[in-house]
Amino acid sequence: MSAFAPLVGEPLALDLVNTRFAQGDFLATPEDLCAWLVLQGDRCPEVLPGSVGLAELAAVQCIRECAAQAIDCARRGFPLRQEDVEAVNRVVRGAPCVLELVANAEGISSSRRRLGSTAERLAAWLAESLVELLTDPALLRIRQCEAEDCVLLFLPSNPRRRWCSPSRCGNRMRVARHYQRHKAE
Repeated sequence: MSAFAPLVGEPLALDLVNTRFAQGDFLATPEDLCAWLVLQGDRCPEVLPGSVGLAELAAVQCIRECAAQAIDCARRGFPLRQEDVEAVNRVVRGAPCVLELVANAEGISSSRRRLGSTAERLAAWLAESLVELLTDPALLRIRQCEAEDCVLLFLPSNPRRRWCSPSRCGNRMRVARHYQRHKAE
């Protein structure tokens, strides 16, 4: 993984798309994917980072491409490509989620669990997050970072937010503006 760590904290589908950046890919190897899963913390309860290999990486990269295409179409007001819709639905159906009864010393509860291989469960979990984002009205508020060399997307909590991260692109752009103002003097 690059020394410049990926941003996390946006809706999960955006975090996934943001693993592709202008200078490369944060998910180039299974180790990169493991590191990204660790950064996601509790957002991926069913997949242990140590169980990730080439199959899981390929599944995640595939759903990431569908997610990028679908989010781009939806943000621009274009209909989603039918092949993207079918691919996402196929991935979600590949690892169905079941509600199971849990009975132990603490009492009776329920637990949701996905069926399928690790690759299928991981891809389905990410595809489901894409479905949730694409059906959320907030989708229309997603922006691309205004830094000229940044392609990252974010869902602003503040309407004045212009950059993917104030400490990354925001700081670089403010420094550049300051330099330009003082250079002109």
